[in-house]
Amino acid sequence: MPNKVNLDQMSEEDLLKVRICDLPVRIAETWLAECIQRLYEELEAKGIVFRPECYLTDEWLTPENQPIIGIPFFLAHPALIRLEKKMMLEAEGETVTACMQLLRHETGHAICYAYQLNRRSKFRQLFGSSKKAYSETYRYRPYSKSFVRHLEGFYAQYHPDEDFVETFAVWLTPGLDWAKQYQGWPALRKLQYIDELMRHIKAREPRIKKGKKFWQAKTIKASLATFYRRRRKLRAEDFPDFHDNNLKRIFSPAGQDAPSVLAADFLRRHRPKIVQEISLWTGEKKYVINDLLRHIIQRCGALRLAVGEPEHIVMVRFISYITTLVMNYVYTGWYRGDHRVRK
Repeated sequence: MPNKVNLDQMSEEDLLKVRICDLPVRIAETWLAECIQRLYEELEAKGIVFRPECYLTDEWLTPENQPIIGIPFFLAHPALIRLEKKMMLEAEGETVTACMQLLRHETGHAICYAYQLNRRSKFRQLFGSSKKAYSETYRYRPYSKSFVRHLEGFYAQYHPDEDFVETFAVWLTPGLDWAKQYQGWPALRKLQYIDELMRHIKAREPRIKKGKKFWQAKTIKASLATFYRRRRKLRAEDFPDFHDNNLKRIFSPAGQDAPSVLAADFLRRHRPKIVQEISLWTGEKKYVINDLLRHIIQRCGALRLAVGEPEHIVMVRFISYITTLVMNYVYTGWYRGDHRVRK
């Protein structure tokens, strides 16, 4: 691999061969630096003296007990953003709005560690213990008003620390009248506590001022090809073709001449009954099953699948498949049963 890596001129094939540690990327003089400066201005507007240091890593993160913020390396160059979107379907934090949301979230972690806020008794009373283990997945209540809503996926419900962090992010967001927006919600009490807490610590120097930069991009020796191969395997469920092989075993290709019942139409016709029965026997919420079916119906339409055997035979196969997925989800939080980690 040549020493000079020109991201503006490399083909995708050559780019995938580059090791992450060899990428000529940095935060300085990029749009990320402008976002970080904007974050610092938001903290200054609140009178907070703390300024979390930011560095490039493999994903959005704040290392445990470290008052610093890791930003994904791919956000530091347009060519890497394009590659990330092609390989992973999205580039988390690629817009200024999304980046600022994530920076506020990670700042919540960093300020918690810097001032050791999770050791306070009222913190534990309102949010819970930080010592609670992070699970591989989490189940959330979409209509709960005990938690704020900041990042997608009701992330405040994941863990006590995430509850604090998401609440802090809402509190920090400029122009947001959180007292009005969350009026009547139990979550308002948490926002009021953070407002009181920040007034108490804002002018104080943090207890922990420097942090160790774990998982720095410049230390990752894997090539981009290896990096994305591992991530795609880990997040297989997030890709549209996750169900394709099994759907092709249950249904048949739609014929060109002879009319046949399309699988998507077949499933739409029986959808209410499928949702009702699987919810009854698995105990899973109907909206979870309905959302799964919605995605599968879309894939059946995209693949041009049809009912190639008697409908009762196809229905037995399909119900068996969906029930297996839902039971995996009930016990693991995943539709596939062999996942180990999800951050």
